[in-house]
Amino acid sequence: MNRDTRKLYEMKAEVIQAIAHPIRLAIVDFLADGEQCVCDIAAHVGAQRSNASRHLAVMLKAGVVDCRKDGLRVLYSLRTPCIAGFLTCVSNVLREQMRSQNKLLKKI
Repeated sequence: MNRDTRKLYEMKAEVIQAIAHPIRLAIVDFLADGEQCVCDIAAHVGAQRSNASRHLAVMLKAGVVDCRKDGLRVLYSLRTPCIAGFLTCVSNVLREQMRSQNKLLKKI
């Protein structure tokens, strides 16, 4: 693998790492429906606002989300909504794993 290809994979890994936490996955899923304020995000994921803000900062740095201020409120949105499709793909992988496990269990 050449240096440029390796760098590209490293950049992709950074994006995946930025959402690789249960709270961050829940945030991505919630933002798939549109822009939300940090207070609503925190309530949705069952976290303190400061904790949700830290998770959002990680995703903002990785380019997963965008934010804007509206008066005193900070609103977040997915920078590229297609990332929600990645979560759908992960769900499909889990479904297939379950099917395979169920087939094995039926053989017992």
